Amino acid sequence: MQILLQAAALVPASIPSPDWSGFDIPLPWGTLRIHAYALCILAGIIVGLWLTSVRWARRGAPEGSVWDIVIWAIPFGIIGGRLYHVVSSPDAYFGPGFDGTGDLWLIPQIQRGGLGIWGAVVLGVLGAWIGCRRSGVKLTAFLDAAAPGLLLAQAVGRWGNYFNQELFGGPTTLPWGLQIDADNPNFPAGMPVDTLFHPTFLYESLWNIAGVLILLALDRRFHFRRARLFWLYAMYYTLGRVWIEAMRIDDAEQINLFGITTRLNVWTSIFVFVAALIVFVLLGLKGRPEPDTPFLAGREPAAVEDVDAAGEEKAPVRDADSSVSDSESRDNLPNNQNGARIPSTPMEEEPAVRDGDKPVPESPVTGSSRHKATESAPEAGTNK
Repeated sequence: MQILLQAAALVPASIPSPDWSGFDIPLPWGTLRIHAYALCILAGIIVGLWLTSVRWARRGAPEGSVWDIVIWAIPFGIIGGRLYHVVSSPDAYFGPGFDGTGDLWLIPQIQRGGLGIWGAVVLGVLGAWIGCRRSGVKLTAFLDAAAPGLLLAQAVGRWGNYFNQELFGGPTTLPWGLQIDADNPNFPAGMPVDTLFHPTFLYESLWNIAGVLILLALDRRFHFRRARLFWLYAMYYTLGRVWIEAMRIDDAEQINLFGITTRLNVWTSIFVFVAALIVFVLLGLKGRPEPDTPFLAGREPAAVEDVDAAGEEKAPVRDADSSVSDSESRDNLPNNQNGARIPSTPMEEEPAVRDGDKPVPESPVTGSSRHKATESAPEAGTNK
């Protein structure tokens, strides 16, 4: 018991604030600041791409096509995520009530944080559609393959909020409460410096990791197609985002609907959940696609037996039992001199037969007569 109490005493009663937020790279003209937030986003992209590429290859997609798609999807997703954040939290960029007192130069500074997931998803899907069309594959097939990877990327990338000390929840006395530096601009004014806050970044990260496992298990059991796994991802994520978002105390756009005033992201999550549920059910009524292939119509690869070693398509081959070559046809035509048919396969030339020094003349007829003449002649190479 004493050992357990000592071990418990070593466990911190809260999550400490980070003492590291990045590092500097010296350059001839100054320094380049690498932010921990950006590293978390990059790490999330890497692990998400890894899981997506594995699942995409198992679908029988062309090798390397995942990179042709994400090279469009990632930039579009980052732009969309930033635009959504600016719209949903406009005060810092345009001023309260759009009075012009904000700083527009903050908009491109994504290293400070601020990427809205729904803007990233919408424009990211648009970029993926462009890449899929260029690669000759179905967008729906790619979305099904990418859904668990997307959720995994969010789980890792969400830790960027921890290093930026942002987007935390309200005060709490729980042992996993999050410490925020009192001199941090995000620390709520008027609160005691030792106040602990809900680590909403941790809640969402754990929620997303559990979702990855759930999506993989359901897909293995039901083999979803027509982007149904993607819509299942949207339902799962928004279900968690509603209660996590409601815990946050950072500045956000407030929307009043049905007599309820709450954050824009809460309403967005509710509407996306309902829409995803409807689409998921409607797609389920259509059943599995026929044929079940990730390729667009007319972009399927040639069959293996129709491609030679050089990768060129082979010419069709006639059936040997049903047709003959032109040379065979000519060889089987009757002889105009005596009406005999020339065999298509030449017979082995018989050795010359000599009677002493005189060869035995060949029979002028073909077929069985020739064989009889051969049988009546003396053995070849024998002297009397």
